[in-house]
Amino acid sequence: MARLHRIIWPLLAALALVGCTSEGEDDLRQWMAEQRRLTVPRVAPISEPKQYVPLEYTELTATDPYSSLRLTQALKRDSDSPNSSAALLAPELNRRKEPLEGHPLDIMTMVGSLERKGQRVALIKVDNLLYQIREGNYLGQNYGRVMKIAESEVTLREIVQDAAGEWIERSAALQLQEKTR
Repeated sequence: MARLHRIIWPLLAALALVGCTSEGEDDLRQWMAEQRRLTVPRVAPISEPKQYVPLEYTELTATDPYSSLRLTQALKRDSDSPNSSAALLAPELNRRKEPLEGHPLDIMTMVGSLERKGQRVALIKVDNLLYQIREGNYLGQNYGRVMKIAESEVTLREIVQDAAGEWIERSAALQLQEKTR
């Protein structure tokens, strides 16, 4: 039986190699060449591009929509109407900003308070710098004005926009943060 396998396998391999001859290949190559000659590609022509005509900007004298003047005009217009919430914000836009208004409240920590010349002063730490804050000073990015300084808390009045876009007042506070070891 093993001898039979030794004879059959080489015979099968020889038959397989005989089947791979190039006799039918010439017919295939001739047919492919004929098909290439008969096939003509059809490409639809691309339409001409539309002519671009630039328009001249005629609103050179108009107010830039991103300028602070435009915001001030809108706030003034809104404040002229009764019950306007923009009247809350208008005085805040006309005053000079204080140093701590450039930082959000959540990075500020109250580290103490003291009394100086009969007035309470809060010590606020921001970016490893210590600031003395009195009532009337401004903190945070929401026009937060210090209303009251207690021994362990600074109370603020902030002006923020609600979901409807109206300016409203809200209170906020900074609590004394004692360092734990």
